[in-house]
Amino acid sequence: MPNALTLFCHKLSLASLTFVAGAVAALVPCAAVELFAGSYSFSDELGGFRLVSVTGTGTPDDPIVLVEEIDEAAPVTLVIRNRDYGMPTLQAVQSQLSLVKRVTNRSVRVWAAFEIELQELLGRPSVYSDGLSFKQFAAMAPDVASDSFADNDRQFEPYDRVEFLNGHVDPEATAVFRITITDPTPTPEFYLVQDPKLLAAELPNVGPSFAALE
Repeated sequence: MPNALTLFCHKLSLASLTFVAGAVAALVPCAAVELFAGSYSFSDELGGFRLVSVTGTGTPDDPIVLVEEIDEAAPVTLVIRNRDYGMPTLQAVQSQLSLVKRVTNRSVRVWAAFEIELQELLGRPSVYSDGLSFKQFAAMAPDVASDSFADNDRQFEPYDRVEFLNGHVDPEATAVFRITITDPTPTPEFYLVQDPKLLAAELPNVGPSFAALE
């Protein structure tokens, strides 16, 4: 039968282990998420944001809807993988992907614009020869749109970017973006860089509204 000293040491060891486990948990970031929809997977493994949910098939009538949360006004990168790559299917050859992104601003700052850039190689601009684009040819208004920004500026050379302008996203608000990605190459993996832009002169974080001052 264990004596009092043995029981005391056992409890002390358990307390130490609990403290260490708690400290390690506090230092380890949340695990990356990879979610699947249609012929693709989507991952937040490169960090800086949270991928909450993914639904849909990726067609114009049933776009893949991604729900995301971004904590800071800084570039973050979504990893997209084509699970049909190498398969003799029409979808793998055509590889047109319709996306609707619901992005919540979890920062304390107002986003004055929002830029999206495609990259076939991480950290390198997508060039004309790689085939990856935001439906560069025959693009129509519904292919690129947002409920929070009235206009968008599409830049196809020497990179594939769309900057959403003339609007804003307040802290804790959610902006919706619709984009169409075409990649006739195809490629097994590519990247979508998302960059919220700040107002040149932001509103104060705390304080009365202008209406309240009237």
